[in-house]
Formats: sequence, structure tokens, C-alpha cells
Amino acid sequence: MKQNKSTIEKILSPIQKFLHTETSGGIILIFFTVFALIWANSSYSKLYFDFWHQYITLDFGILKLKYSLHHWINDGLMVIFFLVVGLEIKRELLAGELSSLKKAALPIAGAIGGMIVPAFIYLIFNYGKEGMPGWGIPMATDIAFVVGLMALLGPKFPLPLKVFVLALAIVDDIGAVLVIAFFYTKDISFNALLIAAVILLLLIIANRMNIRSLLVYTILGIALWLAFLKSGVHATIAGVLLAFTIPARPAINREKFFEETNDLLDEFNKVENNKHVLTDAERLNIVFEIEKKCERVLTPLQRLENSLHPWVTFFIIPIFALANAGVEITGNYFSYLLEPVSLGIFLGLFLGKQIGIFLFSYLAIKLNLASPLENVNYVKFYGAGILCGIGFTMSLFIATLAFDSVELLNVSKIGILSASLISGLVGYLVTKIGLRN
Repeated sequence: MKQNKSTIEKILSPIQKFLHTETSGGIILIFFTVFALIWANSSYSKLYFDFWHQYITLDFGILKLKYSLHHWINDGLMVIFFLVVGLEIKRELLAGELSSLKKAALPIAGAIGGMIVPAFIYLIFNYGKEGMPGWGIPMATDIAFVVGLMALLGPKFPLPLKVFVLALAIVDDIGAVLVIAFFYTKDISFNALLIAAVILLLLIIANRMNIRSLLVYTILGIALWLAFLKSGVHATIAGVLLAFTIPARPAINREKFFEETNDLLDEFNKVENNKHVLTDAERLNIVFEIEKKCERVLTPLQRLENSLHPWVTFFIIPIFALANAGVEITGNYFSYLLEPVSLGIFLGLFLGKQIGIFLFSYLAIKLNLASPLENVNYVKFYGAGILCGIGFTMSLFIATLAFDSVELLNVSKIGILSASLISGLVGYLVTKIGLRN
């Protein structure tokens, strides 16, 4: 029985580790969001806006980059966020919840509904108006906040429902990336795109040649980012494309790893234990060899994702929130909320998400396109759908692409923040009721 439990824990440990990291990240994200709002509406509000709009120049002679700090965060740091998103998407497509149609059917159906219905609701209020470009804003789900609330609901929250929400968020991210690539691209430089295509080809060749050095992909990835930065297609797309070229094959299989590390461990045990660990060169060499074997059994994709994920969760996303969540509320809050843009986002995220996810998932089950989740009643399922109305990070990001107008951007932020807050509170309460049954 203990052996079975240990095996199950080993299988689930990557999911549990991910959930733990995202939960902690969600708490930090809330702190930085609140801090940004307080700062932007304090007597130091001018300092807040001036700080993010100061310009930083990097001059390499043949290439000069001059952008505001806000731009460096949104088009620079966020590329790493999208790189991690791309790595997660690739992992799920190859070996996770999206690796087979049977596994993927339900989250795909839910995600499609959770994108179409919110966009439709938004367009009801904004079609033909100046706020129309913001239709992509209510389509996104912020997984860090959602995972944080799932953790607060405790161990009774069903694991199949957690996995469903995670998979749905991955599909959601795919949709958001496609929307950004095809609908939020402005002036195109075909010369820069041609250079990007050549660099992408080199990355694909490196993958096919099974080059495992992350340094090679880092150098080519920076070049790809620079090409996209000058192309007119949003630079963050470079992160997703780079992710899909990172090798997902180990250098040695599990059997060879087990055999070789066992031999090394036998050698380690045979060495006389009469020296200090700092001076025992023979044992140290064996340990270093084991370390190399561990690196070879891990795929470059796993190594890169594991190393970048904490940086994204605990640094990049909080900094993004601090730079983007601050909105100065100079007038009546409710008058802002009743603006077509803000109202479309609010109803799209809060109502559109829950209706779309539940309706499309329900239809997929009834049409035998997907299987229902085990031990998950409709109240729990619907509550999770409401939680997915928290659209913070990606929604804010799309808003910065959709609107050049400061006024429209501020109004959209109020809609995003309000919908995320209400979705979190209502979703938490509904799901908690469902967990009692």
C-alpha cells in the first residue's frame, strides 16, 4: 500500500509543485496589484507614471534600442513569460492533458466557449465604436490567481477539476497567442520578418540536429526577439515560437539512466570513507558524473521551464502587474465601470467566461465528444468556470495592445480588475458550496 501511495505521489509531484508555485505567485501578484493601485491614486501618482515612462537606450552601433521602461517590460520581460507559456503548451501537447483527443476534448471545448462568448458579449456593447479593438481582452484567464483560489478551497477541491482548469488555461493561452499574432499586429516590416524566418529556420535545424545546449537556443532566441521587435508583429510571439523549437527528447532513456547511475552509486559506496567531502576527489568526480547523467535524462525543455518558471512567477509577472495595474481613478468609479469598454470587459469576463465554459463543456459531454470529470458535480464545475473569469495578466497585456488611448486603457483596466475581483469572490463561494455536497 505504501509503495502504491509513493508511486501516485511521484506521478502527481510535477502538478503539485506547479500548483504550489502558482499559489505563492498568486499571493505576490495580488500584493503588487494592490500596491500599484494605491501608488497610482496617492499623492505620489505623478512619480508612478513618470517612473514607468522614462526612456532607456541600448546602443550597439548597428542597432539602437530606445524604449520606455514600460515598453521594455511589456515587449522585453514579457517575452520570457510567453516563452514559459510556450514551453507549457508544448509539454501538454506532447505528454500532458492535451496529448490525446480524448484527454483534451473537454478543456478544449470549455476554452473555446470561454473565448467566444466573452468576445461576443464585449462586441454587443462596443461593435462599431472606438472601443471595438478591445474584443480580445475578456478572452483570457489568469492561471496564477485561479490556482491561488483553488488552493484556498483546500484539499477537498477535486484533482480532476484542477487538471481540467490547468489544461483549459493552456488552451486559453494558445487562443490568446493566436489573437495577439493575427489581430494585434500593426505596421509590418517584411525585411525584419524575413530575418525572423531565417533565425526560426536555424532554430528548427538545431532542434532536428538534437543540439541540446541551451546557450545556442538563447543566442538565436535573442536574435529572433530583436527581429520581431522591429517587424511590427508583437515581440512576445518570438517567445512562443522559440519554445516550440526547444528539444523535448532526453539524451538517454530511463533504462540507461538507471543502469549507469546504479553503477556510479556502486563505485561511490566502494570508495573508502576516510576523507572529508571537500577533499575526497574520487567521490566528488562520481557525484559530478551522476549530475551529468541527471542532466542528460532531463529534456532541454524541462530544464529551461524549471529554471525560468520561478523567475516568471515571482519576478516578471509581479513587475508587469506593478507597471500595468496602476490606474488613476479621478472621477466616479461606477461611471467608469458603466463605460461600454469597461462594461463589455466586466460582463465578458464575469458572465461570458462562466456561461461559455459551462455551456460548451456540457454540450461536449452530451454529444459524447468528451467524458465528464470523475467525482465532480455541476456546482463544483460551474464554480470553477466562474473562477476562470479572473483574466488579470493576459487581459491587461492585450489591453495595452488594443488601445493607444490612455483614457480607453484606464477604463479597460477598471473593467478587468472589477471582473477579476467579482469572479474570484463569487467563484470561491459557489465552488465552496459545491464542495459540501
